[in-house]
Amino acid sequence: MKKSRMIVASFAALSLVSVSACVTDPNTGERKISRTAIGGVGGAAAGALLGGLIGGKTGRIIGAVGGGAIGGVVGYKMDQQIKELRESTAGSGVDVTEVDNGQAILVNLPDGVTFDVGSATLKPAFRSTLNDVAASLKQYPNSLIDVYGHTDSTGSDSFNQGLSERRAQTVANYLTSQGVNTARIRWQGFGETMPVADNSTEDGRRLNRRVEIKIIPLSQEEIDAARNQ
Repeated sequence: MKKSRMIVASFAALSLVSVSACVTDPNTGERKISRTAIGGVGGAAAGALLGGLIGGKTGRIIGAVGGGAIGGVVGYKMDQQIKELRESTAGSGVDVTEVDNGQAILVNLPDGVTFDVGSATLKPAFRSTLNDVAASLKQYPNSLIDVYGHTDSTGSDSFNQGLSERRAQTVANYLTSQGVNTARIRWQGFGETMPVADNSTEDGRRLNRRVEIKIIPLSQEEIDAARNQ
């Protein structure tokens, strides 16, 4: 059962992306490909991997634009947001990386700092770090946000699925409580189906227990197209 679920999730991850032009990454000083558009397929499983969005992309963009949640910043630079997120969360254990071939940002919230074992209650000491993440999301509103919950393989499938969902919802709700427009956010729990490390070791299980905030920037063309719908 567990093996078949992982296979299905892997196949659901296929997506396409489109890039052109070069920019200088302020984090490294290197020249790199710049994002001009975001491709991908809808569906929760694909969203956790290679560029899709929970619930599909087009409808979410239209809803967020129509509700005034996005479209307020011109000349957005994803590299700059990554740099600022890394600086504001330094020392917290949070990991901020580019994913989807430079099309999105993944903010990985560490196990043991965000939640107690088996709990979906946010630790008070971690709220200030999430406040910094929320501030960045408000400063750079031209993006959609997915929140993913993951567990290790300890315990039953049903328990892990439920725990991952509750943790993802807790983080999403906290971001909303800090002023991030709810029209930009969706959340999903994946239980133990998307490990990033070996569940047979404690270090591996620790890495698999995580909540991820995926920030998917939108091009001005996508925002303009949504306004014309």
